[in-house]
Amino acid sequence: MGLQPHLLLCFSDMEHPIAVIDYGSQYTQLIVRRIRELGYFSRLYQPSELRETGQPAAVILSGGPRSTLEDDAPDIDFDYLVEMGVPVLGVCYGMQLLNTKFGGSVAPGNTREYGPATLLAEDGVDGIFGELEGHSQIWMSHSDTVSELPEGCEVMGRNLDGIPVALRWNERFFGIQFHPEVSHTTEGTQILRSFLNRATNLPSFQIASFKDELVTKVQEQVAGRKVVCGVSGGVDSSVLAALLHEAKVDTRNIFVNNGLLRKGEAEEVLSLFGDIGIDIEMIDATELFLTALAGVSDPEEKRRIIGRLFVKVFFDAVGSDVELLAQGTLYPDVIESATSGSLASTIKTHHNRVDRIMELKAEGRIIEPLDELFKDEVRELGRVLGLPERVVGRHPFPGPGLAVRCPGEVTEEKLSIIREADDIFIGLLRERHWYDSVWQAYAALIPTKTVGVKGDERSYEYALSLRAVTSEDAMTAEWVHLPYELLGEISNRILNEVAGVNRVLYDISTKPPASIEWE
Repeated sequence: MGLQPHLLLCFSDMEHPIAVIDYGSQYTQLIVRRIRELGYFSRLYQPSELRETGQPAAVILSGGPRSTLEDDAPDIDFDYLVEMGVPVLGVCYGMQLLNTKFGGSVAPGNTREYGPATLLAEDGVDGIFGELEGHSQIWMSHSDTVSELPEGCEVMGRNLDGIPVALRWNERFFGIQFHPEVSHTTEGTQILRSFLNRATNLPSFQIASFKDELVTKVQEQVAGRKVVCGVSGGVDSSVLAALLHEAKVDTRNIFVNNGLLRKGEAEEVLSLFGDIGIDIEMIDATELFLTALAGVSDPEEKRRIIGRLFVKVFFDAVGSDVELLAQGTLYPDVIESATSGSLASTIKTHHNRVDRIMELKAEGRIIEPLDELFKDEVRELGRVLGLPERVVGRHPFPGPGLAVRCPGEVTEEKLSIIREADDIFIGLLRERHWYDSVWQAYAALIPTKTVGVKGDERSYEYALSLRAVTSEDAMTAEWVHLPYELLGEISNRILNEVAGVNRVLYDISTKPPASIEWE
């Protein structure tokens, strides 16, 4: 069966989404992302929301950190899932859960399997591998394994040890132990496409088609109330401001200079919004933020302080006449913060998920029109809204600013070092035409001093880390193989021009296990 004709779908029309049931894997959002890349609308749901998915075209059960052997393991309404009559794919935890539902069993594996493995597709099995033949690299992340298969279950694929890693229970239910959503599974997108070949009424997804729907959604949410929007000059807040402007919402766009910005950024933001014709007010709260952060080293506490103070500054500035706060929250922000009943582990507290923000959300005073979009989708929306490339093409910049690139206590001395080094780094990336090939790049201060030699004298100064990564949506990231000559030039300029640094390092960590930012 081939892919069926697309149906134009709006966010408010969820009749046939591809429903991804979230069991807490940090890769779950990538399943949604891959399906959207294929041109179909997908949305995330909690296991308890299965009956709220409408009439999905297909259902995918994600991986997760829990074990199906636990007494309180996350479950699924299996009878209802069967009654839905649509193709179902279980991934990792999802496969193990389905195997138990069909009468099989799961047991702890001899070792945890994490990283690359090899898939050997079985011959003659009508599965979901399409044209896949022979060996294929897959990505594993699990500790339990399928131990007994129920009657009638077919093995679609095994690993090199002969262990089943892909199952077919009947014509609609499939399971894979590996993660097709990550780039390390080389044929993952093909496998997802082959699975979707079995679905009907697949809903189309094109970001350009949703601009008018998003405008309508914003107008309905606002309902004539006044809105205050926080802008930073970054992609997310700029697109949000442009969307509110397009929706003709009564908005005060406020830019808070928290003293944690990059070199010259405040001036650049004001110039940028002036050029695109959107009014903006600036509040210089540098002293307020730095005072609040004095003596604080814990990264989560720093984020909480910045988040709480950000909200306070906003509402102190606008008073009581503004009824709603608009935030540029994206889909990955929501999942990494593990809010709203998510089964995922909290990776970090985002500045837009601190206590006061959550209180405002509970009061219905927060709107987040972009919270179901990924970064590249937001960039495309910005282009549709007419924003210039110098806005939509900017590297991501964290809400807490340079505070997350300054492990330990934040001081003006450390911030000055980071600003100057970062300016050199980014400037040379632009000059050497590497900026647009990099997802995100920055300089971060290592919270230790090292012995060096300057001018034939002993120095005891900070070490600095440079980081440049490629990513699709910030959920995973690879370090960029910058030329040695360029790294040498960057290092030489930093060591000669930035006071307080005597050592420059290049961070070659991937995400996971590292995060993109330092804190």
